[in-house]
Amino acid sequence: MIKQIPFLIDKLFYRHHLNSNRQKTGIPRMLTKLKERIQSVLAAEAETVHRIGLTPNMLSGIGLVLAFLSALAYTTWRVTPFYLLLAAVLFLFSGFCDALDGIVARLCDKTTNFGGFLDSLLDRYADVVVYSGIIIGGLCDLIWGLAAIIGSFLVSYSRARAEAAGVEMESIGIAERAERMIILALASAVATFWRPQMVMNAGIFLLAVLSNLTVLQRSLHVYKKLKRQ
Repeated sequence: MIKQIPFLIDKLFYRHHLNSNRQKTGIPRMLTKLKERIQSVLAAEAETVHRIGLTPNMLSGIGLVLAFLSALAYTTWRVTPFYLLLAAVLFLFSGFCDALDGIVARLCDKTTNFGGFLDSLLDRYADVVVYSGIIIGGLCDLIWGLAAIIGSFLVSYSRARAEAAGVEMESIGIAERAERMIILALASAVATFWRPQMVMNAGIFLLAVLSNLTVLQRSLHVYKKLKRQ
């Protein structure tokens, strides 16, 4: 019976469909399509950013600064709920810079191992800073805020460990970083106009569940791949 547990969980979460975006349905599919459109826009903007003279590492640094400003807006939302919308916009621009730095690096042929390391490191700082701002601002229960932070870290860590073991993890899981940022932005936009604390708490709860579910999906994916070796 114990040997059947991975198979049963696999069936429950449709893991065998996760490699193809065509198999995603409902909200995950909608978020994936939105992410693809954003990526197409980023590709078009990369050339302009390159001409301006911004380097990939500069973009990573700008993204982190924007994340800190987003966190500050979340902590001071009681001044005016519109700070929630500002926080969401700042965090989305932070993610924009994060996605753009890799494209610019490839465009300029400046991809380096250190650049990839720095990008990933600053992403983790950005995530924890923004979630901490939401917690400090009293916009969510501490338990869900911490669960969202842990899930965010483990989504990244599970991918790093899997790829170190030779397992490809592209598009594995329903809540990668881009999807999580979109969910948080949508929750913040709604919270700007209606019951801020309730909406944000629900959004963080959803992120906590989806991020940790993504870790489970990735773990099962790695289990299946490595079991075959």
